[in-house]
Amino acid sequence: MSDFDAILKAYERSGGNPHFLRSSKVVSMVVSGNRVLGANEVCGVHLFAEELPDGVRARIVVEPGVKLPTPAHLCFGVIPNEGVQRILPVFEIGAGAAVEFVAHCTFPNAERVVHLMEGEIHVGRGASMAYRETHYHGEVGGAEVAPKAQVTVDEGGRYTGEFVLTSGRVGVLRFDYVVNVAARGVAELVTKAYGYGDDQIVVQETIRLGGEGARGLVKARIAVRDRATSQVIGTTEGNAPLARGHVDCVEIVRDQAVASAIPVVKVTDPRAYVTHEAAIGTVDKKELETLMARGLDEERAVDVIIRGMLQ
Repeated sequence: MSDFDAILKAYERSGGNPHFLRSSKVVSMVVSGNRVLGANEVCGVHLFAEELPDGVRARIVVEPGVKLPTPAHLCFGVIPNEGVQRILPVFEIGAGAAVEFVAHCTFPNAERVVHLMEGEIHVGRGASMAYRETHYHGEVGGAEVAPKAQVTVDEGGRYTGEFVLTSGRVGVLRFDYVVNVAARGVAELVTKAYGYGDDQIVVQETIRLGGEGARGLVKARIAVRDRATSQVIGTTEGNAPLARGHVDCVEIVRDQAVASAIPVVKVTDPRAYVTHEAAIGTVDKKELETLMARGLDEERAVDVIIRGMLQ
């Protein structure tokens, strides 16, 4: 099996459709380890990549006014059971453009794999960008993953970021995003993760509403069981008139797992309004009894409830 075929198989295992990575009509980039195995541009979208000793530096430019009718697809993976991958992406979304990225990061054989991502994202005036990222770290728990990004949303722009890690083991996850939003801009950060065994999950998300009428939502849905641990720190700052923000965190904990949530709200302008809510608990007893009465054992019933919450 070629490296490209191997990474496509891993991409499919993580929930992606390999068809999009082969299509000449779809923006795509495929990275395995520190090698760029494929990249496809369309009119108005430009991809630049530089292979590094331990990863790839990439720059993705969407010209002003370009509106992609179909999502762009990105695949980052490590196929061997150990290795280090460092991804340094820069996204430049021009004024008035609209684009959605579907990214899959897959490490199916991970025993000692480290994946580091340090991104910079700039969403131009009146532009819209969605980045939907799904991870698969294998079944052993041998991955250490640290996605980190600085996001800037210009006036009237919109950024939606979604991170999902609900299949297989987590290993160690350290997630850290900071978004700065200008006037009438919108930012939404959604994180979903399911840890078990001795997995460790740390999610830190910050939205700074720095322009008049800016809006932001930080939302986390985390489940941990066995001996896994999770810590969620969601921060929203209202630093301008009529800014509106909300932090929403729900965690489910089972067995000997430990979960903590720290919602942080900060207001520096008297006309801003920021709220928060956080809840940590076990699965609902009535839901559990209902599913068990329908023939599921307790472990399967718990899993169904948790995945329902994550969806």
